[in-house]
Amino acid sequence: MSAVDRSAPPVPLPLAGAQGHASAASTLLRRRSRWGLGEITFWAAAAASLVVAPDYLLLLNEIAILALFALSLDLILGYAGIVSLGHAAFFGFGAYAAGLFARDIYGEPVTGLLVAGAASGLLGFATSFLVLRGSDLTRLMITLGLALMLFEAANRFAGVTGGADGLLGITMLPVLGLFEFDLWGQVAYAYSLGVLFVLFLVARRVVHSPFGLSLTAIRNNPLRAAALGMASRRRLVAVYTLAAAYAGVAGALLAQTTQFVSLDVLALHRSADALLVLVLGGAGYLYGGLIGAAIFRVLQEWLSGITPQYWQFWIGFILVAIVLFGRERLTQAPRRLFERLGAMVRRRTP
Repeated sequence: MSAVDRSAPPVPLPLAGAQGHASAASTLLRRRSRWGLGEITFWAAAAASLVVAPDYLLLLNEIAILALFALSLDLILGYAGIVSLGHAAFFGFGAYAAGLFARDIYGEPVTGLLVAGAASGLLGFATSFLVLRGSDLTRLMITLGLALMLFEAANRFAGVTGGADGLLGITMLPVLGLFEFDLWGQVAYAYSLGVLFVLFLVARRVVHSPFGLSLTAIRNNPLRAAALGMASRRRLVAVYTLAAAYAGVAGALLAQTTQFVSLDVLALHRSADALLVLVLGGAGYLYGGLIGAAIFRVLQEWLSGITPQYWQFWIGFILVAIVLFGRERLTQAPRRLFERLGAMVRRRTP
């Protein structure tokens, strides 16, 4: 009799290997994609501000636009690990595309948004192959150089862009043919907030998908991701193109709601502001850009009213404090409060 009985039925093995990892990843993505109490409260407060804060609608509109711009940067920095100092290139390109489209072709805002997003997305796709070739320092220089080139091109071709005088003559039609822009910013803020919410839902779906999980794996360990068979370059090109389109839509919102475009949309401080917003709010969880944009603009407005000449000093002081003490320590109390409220709601819900 042989030592091994080949006629015996095979012993079932526990779930392991690729199937086990796929099951764990699916469970993780389902848990992350659930809406929490904090998220619902955040968007409810943003919508309620239309009625609660009628005197600050213009400021809230700027916050919504900056939040979308920071969200676009967070897609490549927080999730893909692509560092950029020239993200304003796509913001400004979208602003000029929307402004020129409204002035010379058709002034309907939503159509202009689609045109600006497509134009910036194509620019992002065309430059992604160059940006993704090098290391972080190389990417910083390439993105910065791209923004400086577009700035000088906009200044040089003043016959098209208006140069230092800005792009004038932009006239916007009512949104969807129903809502006309007013001087108080009510329609502008509702329009910008609606666009921000829709694009946030898309970004949320992207990062909570297997594609988003693969981006995190590439960011954490690109060599291991490549060894597992991931098409890293294709994924990075895709998210870079998406982020460029988001930035272009943010620039288009600014051009449409102000009906003016200047060289400032391509300036270096635009990219720096987006980075500061992510430092304040945190990178890698989408809401960091939104919360950081609100904190940054409110601080800027408040500090410039108190000390018009030295408000940048206090912004820098706050950034240094965040770096020294850590964002986790500064936000620990509010986070615990939201967690307790969420636990209370779950206990009371059958």
